[in-house]
Amino acid sequence: MDMRKTGTGMIFVSCVLGMFVLTWFFGGIEQDQRNPNRDPASALTSEGVEVYLDRNRQGHYMVAGGINGQHVEFLLDTGATDVVIPEPTARRLGLSRGRAGRAMTANGPVVVYETFIDVLEIGDIRLEKVRASINPAMDAGGILLGMSALGRIEFTHHGEGLTLRQRISEDSKP
Repeated sequence: MDMRKTGTGMIFVSCVLGMFVLTWFFGGIEQDQRNPNRDPASALTSEGVEVYLDRNRQGHYMVAGGINGQHVEFLLDTGATDVVIPEPTARRLGLSRGRAGRAMTANGPVVVYETFIDVLEIGDIRLEKVRASINPAMDAGGILLGMSALGRIEFTHHGEGLTLRQRISEDSKP
């Protein structure tokens, strides 16, 4: 009788452990499909630094990066004038609200607040003093990587991917 209880207990523990492992495994696959660029690789070329991005299942380009040394997730948006940060994310990053302004979004006009990012990073691409907007109406989560950052680098679309390139300036060459 004790062996039967032990066997039943072992089967129960195995099933729970199996469900945990499967949830973890498939959660990672789902995350990779939503953001296949969670750890973007950089390449140093004679012209500068390049980061290659894959599209996600919805056809968007998402990429992990950093703002002022803190991990964030960007959604590339060439239609956004600035880098746009949800207010809860801006608070977490320690960004302060500046001058208020109005912006037109897909959901209509909203009040946004000017801010500046000291350092924005994607792989080995590093941008300093990037203009951004804090949007209180935006849900917490991803940050729109708009033209205030994208306009300072080159981006080339090819097939299923996109290459971001930060050219080496003449001043920074040895």
